[in-house]
Parts: sequence; structure tokens; C-alpha cells
Amino acid sequence: MIFGTFIAAVFFSLITPGPGVLSTAGVGANYGFRAGLRYVSGLFVGNNAVYLLVAGGMFSLLEALPVLRFSLAIISLLYLFYLALKIALAGSKVGFIHPDKPPSFFSGVFLQFVNPKAYAVNAFFLSNFPLLTDAPITEVAVKFAIINLFWVPIHLAWLGLGVWVQRLELAPKVQRAINIAMAVAMLMVVGLAAFVAGTG
Repeated sequence: MIFGTFIAAVFFSLITPGPGVLSTAGVGANYGFRAGLRYVSGLFVGNNAVYLLVAGGMFSLLEALPVLRFSLAIISLLYLFYLALKIALAGSKVGFIHPDKPPSFFSGVFLQFVNPKAYAVNAFFLSNFPLLTDAPITEVAVKFAIINLFWVPIHLAWLGLGVWVQRLELAPKVQRAINIAMAVAMLMVVGLAAFVAGTG
């Protein structure tokens, strides 16, 4: 049960917009798939580095301070809720971030280190969904593998979406509907976490 809930949370957290996927779609829309692959590679390295940074001191702190786990869960949930509202209120333009020039591999790495969603989502994954409470290191490794199994195809899909959307002239109503759908997906993540907290 908890594994299935975690997988659902990973999927909806990663597929919904943040600076990483929005800029990925923007690179695809403006500079094509090849330039986007270089940028996504940097995002991948940066996100995994952030995950390891968050995980590095998390479990020892959580064992000593259970209130910290609760606080991290609340903070990450509030940020995800804020992000969902921001997406829903984006108006009639799909909320892609459009860079002025093709970003490099290192631009992708750097973005993840300054990307609040990267920290919030990774803290969310690590401080919620206790998969293997008796083996915290194994739990970190299992979550790392599951996250990356979804992270790579989802970001490639956003890159492809950016390339595809650039070729279309979507009506404002369609673009607004896309924004609302993305916001609903993010709110589903918040609901999943609240469910886990209530049954844990």
C-alpha cells in the first residue's frame, strides 16, 4: 500500500510544473530536442545531488527530532500547494519558462541547486512515505531508484512537449485548461501526502 502511494506521489510530483520541467519545455520550444538533452542531463545530475544532500543528514536528524519530520512534511506540502495555485492562476498561456539562449549542462546543474521545488520535493519524499523504517539507508536507495525511474522519462516527455507545443497555435481556453489540469495533479500529490499522514 505505502509503496503504491509513494509511486503515485512521485509520478504526480515530477510530472507537474516547477522551474526544472518548465524550463525544459521552454528549451524544447525554443531550441529543439538536442539542446534540451544537454540541459536535461544537467538537471538530472543536479537533482540527484540535491537528493543526496537532503538525504545525507535527514535520517539522523529525524531519529533525534521527530518534530523535524513533521515540520519538513508541512513545509513541503505548503510549498506544493502554493505551486499548484500559481499554476492554476497562470491564465491563458501555458506556463513554460523561455530562456533567452540555449542553456548549458552546467546551467541545468546550477538550477537544481537554487530550485526550491527540488529541495521541497526531495524533502517531501524522504520525510513522508516510510517504506523501510528499520533500514533507513536501504530506504534512501530504494526511493532514489524509484524517483529516477520516473524522473528521466517525465523530463524527456516535457522536453518533447515543448517541441510539440511550439508547432501548434493553441487557443487560450486550451492553454488555460492545461494549466488547471497541471494544478489539479499537484493538488493530488498534496492529498496523497495528507492521506499517508492521517493513516501513518
